[in-house]
Amino acid sequence: MLNSYELFVGLRYLRAKRRNRTISLNTVVSIAGITLGVAALIGTLGIMTGFKEDLQAKILGTTSHIVVQDRTRDGMADYDALAAKIERVPHVVAATPFIYRQVLLTSQSAVQGIVVRGIDPKREVRVTEVGRNIIKGRLEELESEAGGAAPPDSSPKPGMALGRELALRLGVTVGDSVNVVSPVGSGASLSSVLMTPKIRTFRVVAIFQSGMYEYDSSLAYLSLAEAQKFFNLTAAATGIEVKVDDIFQAAEIARAIDHELGFPYWARDWMQLNRNLLSALKLEKTMMFLLLVLIIAVASFNIISTLTMIVTEKQREIAILKAMGATRRAIMRIFMLNGLIIGVTGTVIGIPLGYTFLYLIEKYWTFDQTVYYIAHIPVHVQTLDVLLVSFSAILISFAATVYPSLQAAKLDPAAALRYE
Repeated sequence: MLNSYELFVGLRYLRAKRRNRTISLNTVVSIAGITLGVAALIGTLGIMTGFKEDLQAKILGTTSHIVVQDRTRDGMADYDALAAKIERVPHVVAATPFIYRQVLLTSQSAVQGIVVRGIDPKREVRVTEVGRNIIKGRLEELESEAGGAAPPDSSPKPGMALGRELALRLGVTVGDSVNVVSPVGSGASLSSVLMTPKIRTFRVVAIFQSGMYEYDSSLAYLSLAEAQKFFNLTAAATGIEVKVDDIFQAAEIARAIDHELGFPYWARDWMQLNRNLLSALKLEKTMMFLLLVLIIAVASFNIISTLTMIVTEKQREIAILKAMGATRRAIMRIFMLNGLIIGVTGTVIGIPLGYTFLYLIEKYWTFDQTVYYIAHIPVHVQTLDVLLVSFSAILISFAATVYPSLQAAKLDPAAALRYE
């Protein structure tokens, strides 16, 4: 336990006498180093977490929390019954079938390879945020027989929703027509030497913006019925999208769905589907933390030098304390207390400084959304990150006190007082 005289002496040693102001200056420099290290760590981790959560929200705004597919074949004929069964699993909010295919999309001015998703618009909005992402037109018109008003002399055109970047590349907007080219030819078998691609004209009825360039530049939506008809799926779907009430419990819920449906169905959560991206973000955040901890480690050398100078200057006082009965452990605690005070003070000042830095970054650093996909830098500070930073700073500060404290404890009182 720390005695009252140890606390008194430790605090007194941090204040230098008039004849040696270097010690007090070193103390201030040591505190400033810890403060800047803690603030930089909190700021960096807050920005990294903000970017991760912003990206996560954009991914889950376009894709579902869980995807259920058949392991043995590329399609589900009984998708409505399976969706109803999945919705009875605890914590499942909604389920809807979808079709996933790659096609070639052409307009009068450009050609683009894209991914087409066939959806049921009424059920899709309960599972993903595609309805909220519509910036022009209406998603409900995907189910319109003619995809909107068509000229009297033309055949009915089904509707299609395009991503904003994709529409810009193709030079089309709501009301324009595009051609979809599929490698699966009408009436042609896969073993045919010459396959005639299937081509159909669609009318753009909506444009969406998800906030992710990859989706907005290469994704389009059709109604489920039109996709089945175009890809010759005969009332089948690629899989079922599932929304849950807690995205961080999606893995457990996916296992419950697997258990409920049994073989050959396979449920994968959003973390599995985006494993590479999420792992890269997690690794980047960890490496940034480790690199910025070096700032605190460098500041700890100031603590070592400060305490070493205090020990050198206070040799006479240390000798008197030992002569009066102070133990080696007591002397060590006095100097360890000095290092802890420096570390705690720097941490206490650094935490609000880091929050202030993040507030200024988020509020005043804005971007032009016509160029960038974000209006400002996303920021989110997690309590666990703050605790981890604080613990690391105090631990490093404490470790820096070990050597000077041992030197003070080993001091021989007789030798120190011999020439006084």
